[in-house]
Amino acid sequence: GIQWKENFESTFSEICEIGVAVKFVSKKMQKKEQAAHEADILQHVQNHQLVALLDTYESPTSVMLILELEDGRLLDYLVAHDELMEEQVAFFIREILEALQHLHTCRVAHLDLKPENIMVELHSPTPCIKLIDFGDAVQLSAHRRYVHLLLGNPEFAAPELICGTPVSVATDVWSVGVLAYVMLSGVSPFLDESPEETCVNICRLDFCFPDDYFRDVSQAARDFVSSVLQQDPRKRPTATSCLQHPWVGRGGAHGGEYSKTPLDTTRLATFIDRRRQLHDVRPITNIKGLVSNSMGNSL
Repeated sequence: GIQWKENFESTFSEICEIGVAVKFVSKKMQKKEQAAHEADILQHVQNHQLVALLDTYESPTSVMLILELEDGRLLDYLVAHDELMEEQVAFFIREILEALQHLHTCRVAHLDLKPENIMVELHSPTPCIKLIDFGDAVQLSAHRRYVHLLLGNPEFAAPELICGTPVSVATDVWSVGVLAYVMLSGVSPFLDESPEETCVNICRLDFCFPDDYFRDVSQAARDFVSSVLQQDPRKRPTATSCLQHPWVGRGGAHGGEYSKTPLDTTRLATFIDRRRQLHDVRPITNIKGLVSNSMGNSL
C-alpha cells in the first residue's frame, strides 16, 4: 500500500536546481486512486531504466509523486550532437527494448511510449535511457481483457488503442517501431493533416520508406521497423525477440549492417519543435466508423 504523507510544503521548497521532480495531480482532475495506481506500478517495476518513485505526499487539493530527476529527452539529446549515426539509433532502441523487456516481464504495459516519455541519463559511463510517466500503465491479467481509451495525439499509438480492442505488451512494441522510424528519418510514418486521418493511416498500416528520407538508412533498419509495425498484435515480436534482431543485436558479426552515412538531424529538430506545440487531450471519436469508411472507399 502507498503511504501518503501530508507535510509536503514543509519538506520541499522550490529552488532553481532540484534533485527531484514532483508530479502534481489535482484531485479535481483525477481521482486519488489513479495516482495511487501509478505509484503502485512504479513500486512494482523498480529498475535502473525506469523512473524511480522516491516518495508520495497528499494535500487537501493535490497528491504528489516525488520522482527522481532525469537529464533530458532522448530526441533533444540526439539533435544536440553534430553527427547522428544509425548505430547510435540502434543503441538507444536497444536500451528502450531492454527497459520494456523488464516491464513486460512484470506483466506491465506502459501504453504511452512516445519521445516525451523517454529520458537520457548522462551521469552513467555511457548515456542510458529511462522511461517516465506511467500514468497510463496497466498491470495485465490473464483473466481480464483491458481496453484503453486513447486521449490526444495518436502519432505513436498502436491500432488496438485507436480501434478500442484489447491492449497487451505488444502495444508498446508497436510504439518502438514508430520511434525507430522517426529517429532514422526525422519524419513520422503515419502523420496526416488531422488526428482522425492519422488514425486511419495507422489502422490501414499505410506507411512506406520514401527514398528522400531513407536513402542513407540500411536495409536491416528498415527490416526491423517493418517487423515491428504489424497490424495484428499477435504477429509483432516481443521485446525479447526484438533484441535478437540483427539490426538491434550488439555489434559482433552484424556490426557492419549499419549505414556509415550520418543521418539528417534537421528534420528531427523540426519534428521536436512540432511535438512541443501539441496540447490536444480530447478523445478522438468514431474512429471505427472512419476506418471502416476509408477501407470501403479504398476497395
